[in-house]
Amino acid sequence: MASAHDNAVLQAIFNPNSPFGDIPGLNQEEALTDDDSSFDTELLKQVKELEMRGVSAAEAGDLEGALQLFSQAIQLLPGRASAYNNRAQALRLQGNTADALQDLDRAVELSGCAGRTGCQALVQRGLLRRLMCQNDQAREDFEKAAALGSEFARQQAVQLNPYAALCNRMLSEVINKIRNPDLSEVH
Repeated sequence: MASAHDNAVLQAIFNPNSPFGDIPGLNQEEALTDDDSSFDTELLKQVKELEMRGVSAAEAGDLEGALQLFSQAIQLLPGRASAYNNRAQALRLQGNTADALQDLDRAVELSGCAGRTGCQALVQRGLLRRLMCQNDQAREDFEKAAALGSEFARQQAVQLNPYAALCNRMLSEVINKIRNPDLSEVH
């Protein structure tokens, strides 16, 4: 049986972009839940049904139908973050990143950067911001999602950390010098 130290070493070898000490398989994000207790039970049931139908429509390639279903869910419970998050994904798939980003901003706001939806919205907003070359804002989103337990967000935050990038570059240079000592003497 491997010790925690052995697992950390293996993690560093097989996943060099993740921080030291992370144990593979430990993803707290899966345990996150959203607090829906403040919503009317019957409305919540209808909204969840609309969202499930919307996800199915999006998976089938019917993005317009998915957008309509997510918008209906938002009309029924405008204070619930999940439908904004889902609609943002359909908008992103359509190439409408501006509206997707607005929905993700709303999902993050409504979730209070907490729960499963908050974590997902932060990761998805971070990815959009990264595509838009807004790396500082993307890193902030990834760091918040990592604090909620997202391993993916943790890896993205590490990759966007300028100090980590510098350390990785320096480490790469040292390893290259060790592997090719003759080349390091020639300038």
